Amino acid sequence: MDPEMTAPEGADVPPSSEERQPTEPDQHQEGVETEPAAAVEASPTEASEDGPSPFESVPTALQPALQRRGFTELSEVQSAVLAADSGASDLRISSQTGSGKTVALGLVVSRVLVEPRGDRGPDVLVVVPTRELAQQVSTELRWLFADLEDTTVASVTGGTPIFQDKNTLRNEPRVLIGTPGRLVDHLTNENLDLGNARELVLDEADQMLDMGFREDLETILDATPAERRTHMVSATFPPGIERLAERYQRDPVSVEGTALGEANANIEHIGHLVQRSDRYTALVNLLLLAGEERVLVFVERRSDAAQVATMLSEDGFSALPLSGELAQSQRNHTLAAFRNGRATILVATDVAARGLDVPDVTTVIHTSPPIDPEVYTHRSGRTGRAGQTGRSILLAPPNRRRKLSYLLADARVDLEWRPLPPAAEVEAVLQERFRAKLGAELDKALQKEPKEALLEHANSLLEEHDGPKLVAALLARLGEKRRAKAQDVGGPSGHGNERYESRPRGDRRDEGSVSAPGMVRFFINWGSLKGANPSKVLAQVCRRGNVKGADVGAISIHPNATTFDVREEVAMEFEKNAGQRDERNPTTFIRRDRGPTGGGPRRGGGRRGFRRRRRR
Repeated sequence: MDPEMTAPEGADVPPSSEERQPTEPDQHQEGVETEPAAAVEASPTEASEDGPSPFESVPTALQPALQRRGFTELSEVQSAVLAADSGASDLRISSQTGSGKTVALGLVVSRVLVEPRGDRGPDVLVVVPTRELAQQVSTELRWLFADLEDTTVASVTGGTPIFQDKNTLRNEPRVLIGTPGRLVDHLTNENLDLGNARELVLDEADQMLDMGFREDLETILDATPAERRTHMVSATFPPGIERLAERYQRDPVSVEGTALGEANANIEHIGHLVQRSDRYTALVNLLLLAGEERVLVFVERRSDAAQVATMLSEDGFSALPLSGELAQSQRNHTLAAFRNGRATILVATDVAARGLDVPDVTTVIHTSPPIDPEVYTHRSGRTGRAGQTGRSILLAPPNRRRKLSYLLADARVDLEWRPLPPAAEVEAVLQERFRAKLGAELDKALQKEPKEALLEHANSLLEEHDGPKLVAALLARLGEKRRAKAQDVGGPSGHGNERYESRPRGDRRDEGSVSAPGMVRFFINWGSLKGANPSKVLAQVCRRGNVKGADVGAISIHPNATTFDVREEVAMEFEKNAGQRDERNPTTFIRRDRGPTGGGPRRGGGRRGFRRRRRR
């Protein structure tokens, strides 16, 4: 379920939605806080002169909301879902990012909201993988359900204080959106009763399984009534999702909105073969060419997001990081800055960008290859939205080209491999752009009569200096704001590409026999043979030790066990919390790492930064 591709820039955005940049109305764009769409005078229930209303199949109670939002027609997936929904069937919806799945599911689950509510707990539960997506889905469903009596929409996610969630749940919202871990916490503490949930939606189901939420999802599903309807929304349905669907869905009806790759039809896909040591130089050149456009840069790890954003800022770009280690208030501030143009570059991880809803992203840059077709589709789907065109630029090592050709074929993407533009070409484009902008500004300024004092000053300068040299000096000063310079890939870098030489995905070699300075190494008896990966380990470590992701350092996965570092300042409290028996994972234990000789905690000497384990 995506909050994208739902409605035009228009009216009545809920107060909780983020500030957005107004543009000209377009049917599939997200709404923004502008004047109400009074221009839409006809009721959506009435037939137009050209034929019947496009909203005939929409529940009557929701039609005014669509009108206020400025809809003129339903998207492909919205029409398909309404046509397939009998009111009794479970739905299995496959549709791409930006196809309007959030509204589609809202139209379906609204059936129970026009009926009397249950005695306790939500009637509709939507489970999403990330807090950002929860916020986006909540915003969409609030405006869609605004006219339904006694219907409130709320969310509970990690990253917010538990007491706030308790207050939210005491108010008994009819529609609840939540992340798996936080929902399970409230079920365990008996703050949440799902005994009356009649509509259950698993949004981005594939991503939730990839993040290690299978057990949490099963706990949530088992806490809901057997007679509920269960809808699964996923870009694709790999075997893991199929097994989950077979267990919990009853005679599901499959609905396909836009097939894999269709949502990227208006995106230009470009690939550049770049050695890892040259990635930062290539990135700078591409960002220089992008100019003031809004660009989303994808990196592998949370540490990469912070470091690359810092490097870009030092080179004169307006860049901010977005990763899972940010507090919700920081995430909101970062996204607001990106939306309103105070920052033009957002450096993000895959997980952090799930559900990201930012208009007018013209370019997506993949600084490292995605791990599967769905990840590439989700990344590139952040641009080319609402009928606009966009660019998706992939930076890849030469030895990955053949493997990537298979991945891109599975994603139904026609990518064109091109050489990187040389530095001279980049500088020529920048000079031409500068001249055009300056010429426009001068034409506008010369239409006004200059002040007498300025004319006198100008004449005196021309008497003292050579005219062309004087103008050239002034132009040079105007161009000093840009610190980053285009450089040829493979040559010396002014910033130091060695700072951005992370290992390939899946490379889990130990980073040394000792932990980094200021860190304490711990051990968990859970390794790759039992499904451990960095994101799953990080999630369990943070939950059991009651620490933040920023407190966890290097993670090293081995076949039967994993070692990881924790900041020294919180290590003692972490050891106390994590050492207790965990009911959700009773067979795993966490202790300080004794090393191969049984010694105490090992410290010092390790290297951090871009060589840190894959953490997102």
